[in-house]
Amino acid sequence: MDAIMQSLDLLTTTLVVPMAIIGMVFGIFGGAMPGLSPSITMALLLPFTYTMDPIPAIVLLAATYVGAEYGGSVPAILIRTPGTNAAAATLIDGYEMTKQGKSGEALGISLYASSIGNFAGILCLILFTAPLAQLALQFRPTTYFALGLLGLSVIATVSEGLLSKGVLAALIGLMIATIGTDPVSGVARFTYGNPDLLSGVPIILMMVGLFAVSEVLEQMATKSQRDNARGTTTRLKWPDFPMQKRLWRSNLIGSGIGVFCGIMPGAGGTVASFMAYNEARRFSKTPSEFGKGSPEGVAAPEAANNADAGVGLIPLLSFGIPASNSTAILLGGFLIHGLVPGPVLFDRDPTILYGLFTGLIVASVALIPAAFLTLGGCVWLVNQPKYYLRAFILALVLAGAYSVNGSVFDLGIVMAAGVLGLGMRYFGLPMLPVVLGLVLGFMIEANYRRSLVIAGGDHRIFLEDPIAVVFLLLAALFLAISLVQEFRTRRVPAASPIDKVS
Repeated sequence: MDAIMQSLDLLTTTLVVPMAIIGMVFGIFGGAMPGLSPSITMALLLPFTYTMDPIPAIVLLAATYVGAEYGGSVPAILIRTPGTNAAAATLIDGYEMTKQGKSGEALGISLYASSIGNFAGILCLILFTAPLAQLALQFRPTTYFALGLLGLSVIATVSEGLLSKGVLAALIGLMIATIGTDPVSGVARFTYGNPDLLSGVPIILMMVGLFAVSEVLEQMATKSQRDNARGTTTRLKWPDFPMQKRLWRSNLIGSGIGVFCGIMPGAGGTVASFMAYNEARRFSKTPSEFGKGSPEGVAAPEAANNADAGVGLIPLLSFGIPASNSTAILLGGFLIHGLVPGPVLFDRDPTILYGLFTGLIVASVALIPAAFLTLGGCVWLVNQPKYYLRAFILALVLAGAYSVNGSVFDLGIVMAAGVLGLGMRYFGLPMLPVVLGLVLGFMIEANYRRSLVIAGGDHRIFLEDPIAVVFLLLAALFLAISLVQEFRTRRVPAASPIDKVS
């Protein structure tokens, strides 16, 4: 009851409601821009949250995440270009409906399924986060060290491409994390006499550079055709009751799989969407319609990726470990306000979490009217030349980075991170392990050395902590699974894109 009263109080005494609505609208536009993603859209806003109060800032970023997951379906349905990776499954039947003159109906089904998935994900988030955080209160330095390794192993080993690429990317992040002051002795490391680096490389600047600047640089370096919606005018059509009755099974399957994949580290919305699409086809009364414009083929993946978005916040809020690029950006929003997600936050300042939950509920309610109001603008964005969008995004990034500290040195870090990200994209290295190495580097190093100080240098202390042993075994399990998958991938030739679609 106390939590409910505090949440109601936050609605009237803070900027939770306007920030939730603004974040939702901005997220829909960001998701609708081909070439952007939820994480990049959030990274654009991250520097501007620096001067805001913590609760509105976190709500703004989280609502942007939720809005972008729906927004990605707009270009997928209209021009067969997914605005987000998770919307790739939506375009299979969504674009077929557009070719049949049913684009408004497809957008309405997407919105309907997304709203159901949102509520399912947020409900699970509210129910499961606190119990898991209470478990985490039993953690010791040995436990946090093992948890950090588990976080790295989950993401670095379930990365796209080879296992070696994920490990290399994580090592890059860990090396950057060593810049600054030693956590135990206080000695300056790798600063080369520059006082701006004594506190380390700011995570916020690295994230903006890695995700947003590298994306702009890559698009500038490649020639791309101007995809557009051919000037069509589209009106969103909300599904009627017979259609809603037909879609209940697909929405249930999509929401369930989205919740499951959100809890499973490393799965993500893309995996959830394709799993939901396949299972919806399996249990459909008309499986032959899939791939030819089936409404169920639009609903299932949209419910899945939106449910995954809400549940995907559980690892971040309960243990302080982001499970996706977007939650890594949200972690940056917490850190720039001096907040560390995890069990301690529940005890020290639970108001932050109440505000986040309240903001997500408001954002989910605002999703439907915001989608109706912004659809025309989204279609207009889809029709614009990409070089206009790139110039606007780069200007927004640099203005936001400079506004944090008013430092030209910060702009240099952002651009250097962008060049690093561009090089990683060229060599096929995943981004998330770098961010995790940067974020978890301090946790791993500090708790490892503290544990050895407590034990007088005896490494057996890690085997005396049962929770740490479980985490270390899980890390070894994920590593073994990745090795097996890589071995099988090398033995079996990769399927062609046509084979994958068919």
